[in-house]
Amino acid sequence: MFADRAKIYVRSGKGGDGHVSFRREKYVPNGGPDGGDGGRGGSVIFEVDEGLNTLTDFRHIRKYCAQDGENGSQKNRRGKNGNDIIIKVPEGTVIKEFESGKVIADMSGANKRQVLITGGRGGNGNQHYATATMQAPKYAQPGQPSKELNLLLELKVIADVGLVGFPNVGKSTLLSRVTNARPKIADYHFTTLNPNLGVVDLENGKGFVIADIPGLIEGASEGVGLGYEFLRHIERTKVLIHLVDAASTEGRDPVADIYAINKELETYNEEIAKRPQVIAANKIDAIYSDGGEDPVQKIRDEFEPKGIKVFPISAVSGQGLKELLYYVHGLLEQINEPPTIFEQEFDPEVDIVTGTEPYTVEYDDKTQEYVIEGPRIEKMLGYTNIDSERGFIFFQKFLKDNGILDELEGLGIQEGDTVRMYGLAFSYYK
Repeated sequence: MFADRAKIYVRSGKGGDGHVSFRREKYVPNGGPDGGDGGRGGSVIFEVDEGLNTLTDFRHIRKYCAQDGENGSQKNRRGKNGNDIIIKVPEGTVIKEFESGKVIADMSGANKRQVLITGGRGGNGNQHYATATMQAPKYAQPGQPSKELNLLLELKVIADVGLVGFPNVGKSTLLSRVTNARPKIADYHFTTLNPNLGVVDLENGKGFVIADIPGLIEGASEGVGLGYEFLRHIERTKVLIHLVDAASTEGRDPVADIYAINKELETYNEEIAKRPQVIAANKIDAIYSDGGEDPVQKIRDEFEPKGIKVFPISAVSGQGLKELLYYVHGLLEQINEPPTIFEQEFDPEVDIVTGTEPYTVEYDDKTQEYVIEGPRIEKMLGYTNIDSERGFIFFQKFLKDNGILDELEGLGIQEGDTVRMYGLAFSYYK
């Protein structure tokens, strides 16, 4: 079965711990510290694989962990870096944080490779802490902890044109006629369980990508049937071709069908319903003239006054397809907008540091320093690279948003005073 959503767990690698050791050689009885640094943990990386078109693989494997960095060792030997884990996804996959539903990355357009969460930095060995007054430090820095996330992957097909309509109106037949796609075609509902993509090639190098969105039914926008799962694939399209059975071969009213599908589109996303739409009145080869009302004219009378062009076509014989495709191409040229790319709403390198763990802000009379401690502070320092500009900005924002700066000021801190957090010392300035 086609899979366009998946929940997975990812974890970056923990940084290796720094090592505590001292040189012990035959003629160097009191050698200095030689503890090596820990290696960096592996990162979690997503890459687009052009050969994939579903998220089926994630139905079987749901846990992805990068390798931890190795600990440092004696004789200044640095631990090996952990291997990254590279996760392959189809183009058009939107990666979201599971709990909030916020977008982390959209694997579309130019974004073919995304480092989602970086591995923890390795800790420094004790060699880094030797000073003139402390020549034999017996401590080393632990590696940064790993980061973990529960993710929701959603595949949203990338196409210029979406082909919509009730089941069994001829969408797959039309797609196979005008593109190089070869969808399965049969005479029963919901033959198409996954969106089929095809490229329409017109003269003079013109063309566009069209997607056959599986048949919708009434109530689709509320999750009835498979409709809700398929509606997400329309989100990136610029123009919609609304295919109807003009011959009413199954006894359905094409006008009522158009209104029903448009209602589902509007309920799901009002912006989608406002996009340019063209009606393709299909199966005109099956219309038998008995002197009664022309069904195609009835559709025209209903929708062309609303600015929606109607094209009578036969997906089987090819009649009317050229006029339809060139008209759609003209609409696309007028729009001239890049495909929808979903902007980042959740940054794992920043937003992953959350929680309600306790902390304390106190003044130490003995050292005349302000000391900030607690699980929340330790977690923040473990996840944040304060040496980088971006990390330091986040560090400042963290102190402000959590009320820590207010508490320091409440204790009477002055500019130039020292603030200490787990071995890190800072001078306070507003």
